[in-house]
Amino acid sequence: MKLLPLFLRKPIEAVYERRLAATLVGLSRPQHVGIMVDGNRRWARKAGHTDVREGYRAGGAKVTTFLGWCTAAGIEHVTLFMLSDDNLGRPAEELGPLIEVIEETVRDITAEGRDWEVRAIGSLDMLPGTSARVLKEATAATTGRGGLKVDVAVGYGGRREIVDAVKSAFEEHIAAGGDPAELVARFGIDDISRHLYSPVADHTDFIIRTSGEQRLSGFLLWQSAYAEMHWVDCYWPAFRHVDFLRALRSYANRERRFGK
Repeated sequence: MKLLPLFLRKPIEAVYERRLAATLVGLSRPQHVGIMVDGNRRWARKAGHTDVREGYRAGGAKVTTFLGWCTAAGIEHVTLFMLSDDNLGRPAEELGPLIEVIEETVRDITAEGRDWEVRAIGSLDMLPGTSARVLKEATAATTGRGGLKVDVAVGYGGRREIVDAVKSAFEEHIAAGGDPAELVARFGIDDISRHLYSPVADHTDFIIRTSGEQRLSGFLLWQSAYAEMHWVDCYWPAFRHVDFLRALRSYANRERRFGK
């Protein structure tokens, strides 16, 4: 069957999108969504670009759009997985342009007039050059805005986060004059949750990954213990509002039992 011409396809898709949005009214929504923005380089190659930076730029632009969708949907917290600690080992000629796009994206979503409270999480001090300072300064300006909470995971690894949380718990206890043996005896889940990179995100309701990959790749390992997963075949720059609505429909149709 031949595809409908574009001038017919777009209006039909718009009608379908409105109807899909209407079916979600009154249904459960995730409070905290983790999004793995995967497939930027593959999108660029498929689109015929010889420079994969075009994929990074398109992916960065989609972030702002996506946060707008989340705000409209009443979601409270979003964590964007933009760069893993493993990615820091990429060649400088590839890593540099990617980090530049991340910096540009963070400047955009933290700009004056945005009602988003943004935090950069991860091993920021491992980033090259002045990137850590750029990200920290940009996000500091959003403190107290009170809107959608956005964590931008850069140089992030879930296993590293757990290790850092344990270290932080012990450092805090020892600095207060406590005995490490006493903390070992009573150490529990809350001691880690309170020391995660983003303390407000000790659990995640819903994780979406684009590009067709079906693995967490170290993303929010502690927080995702009971998270629902949703895999999308399209690459991140091609992720559409209708794909987002379908993801929310998938979430709403699931029975969350939390191991009970």
